[in-house]
Parts: sequence; structure tokens; C-alpha cells
Amino acid sequence: MIPARYAATRFPAKLMQLLGDKTVIRHTYDATIATGLFDEVVVITDSDIIYAEITNAGGHAVMSINEHESGSDRIAEAAAEMEFDIIVNVQGDTPFVKREPLEKLLTQFNDDSVEVASMMQVLTDRNDIMDPNFVKVAVDKHMNSLFFSRSVIPYPRDKNFPTTYYEHIGVYAFRKQALMNFTQWPVTPLEAAEKIECLRYLENGIPLRMIVVDYMGVEIDTPDDLAKAAKLL
Repeated sequence: MIPARYAATRFPAKLMQLLGDKTVIRHTYDATIATGLFDEVVVITDSDIIYAEITNAGGHAVMSINEHESGSDRIAEAAAEMEFDIIVNVQGDTPFVKREPLEKLLTQFNDDSVEVASMMQVLTDRNDIMDPNFVKVAVDKHMNSLFFSRSVIPYPRDKNFPTTYYEHIGVYAFRKQALMNFTQWPVTPLEAAEKIECLRYLENGIPLRMIVVDYMGVEIDTPDDLAKAAKLL
């Protein structure tokens, strides 16, 4: 499922911006379909414009009824009456989705203890590490998430110690009950402060199993990101 909200604080209507000859949301939808991993791919949106963009191209979209705090809340509304084992939340602003990372993500559920899984990639550019638009994640030795933040984590107090920084990639996979539980919990303090929805899981005692991916392209959060994506395309 691809949650697709028309309004965006940092970049209004970003999903309807042209990237090459298609909109951002069309790129994301088509790339997700092209992985061949899923029984069904659906765009969940609050926008008639985005709904028409997908359905007019022969895709599957549904309108969400309620206002939601996060993309996970939005897809949960549509998923509540569906039967599935694993559902993957591909963010609408990730137009360079590829098969290999998503396949690796799905294999994490061979471990019965995993309720939620997500992706990260290594950050090396200092400007990106310092940029609050890049959400950073710290993990334990089992690759379970410890914290997500827009700040620099970990903080390099010892400049001589080699530190790896990871950017959180906004692709999630859930068991159904974990997703349904998420929607029943109120927005948590850290989630509200950072505006990072997966902190709600951590604040309720559920870590995310993280996988390292080589490269997932550019997430479209700002006009500068759109320019980077155009170059990458």
C-alpha cells in the first residue's frame, strides 16, 4: 500500500510534481508494481487529484475517509477489512523503489519475533548527516532500532572513533496485528516532537527490524530533492 497525501508541509503537492514524463506518485506506483513481489498494490489517498492520476492510468487507488496523523494510520483504515499476512507501506515520495531491497525486507518475517521491519542506508555526506530532512536511525547489534531522530545520532563526541550514520528509508512492512495496534495507540511524545511516525512503535516497546540497503534513490521531501531525483532519473 502506498499512502499518498496531497498536502505536505515542506513541499505542497509534491506527489503530483513531474519527474521526467510522469508524476512522482506514478513513478512510485509503477516501480512498486514492477518488483513483481506483491499480490496487490494500492494507493491510499485523501486527494481526488491523486486518485484520478492513478486510476486514469489503469492503477488501483482508494480514497481514505478520515484525517490521519501518519501514512500508517492511513493505510490501516483501508487494510482493516483485508486478509493478508504481510503488508508493505511504500511511501508515495520514493520513486526509485527496487525489487531487491523489498525482497530482503520481506525475508525478515521468517523470524517470528519480528512485527515491523524497515530500511536504512549509510549516510556519508556531512551535509546530509546534519540535515534534519534526513531521518537518522541508531540500531543495536541485532539490527533492531534503538532510536530515530532528525538530529545527528549518534553524536560523535570522540572524533577519532569511526562512526557509521544511517538514514531511515520510509518503507515499512508489518504483520497485520502490529499495524492495527499502531492505529489504536495515541500519538506519542517523541513522535509528536520529531514528526517521525515509527517512534510510536518504539515508545510502545516494539523495535523495528532494520535492514541495510545499498541505495534507494531520493525521497522527495523538498524542491531540492526533486532536482536531485531528476538528475538521477
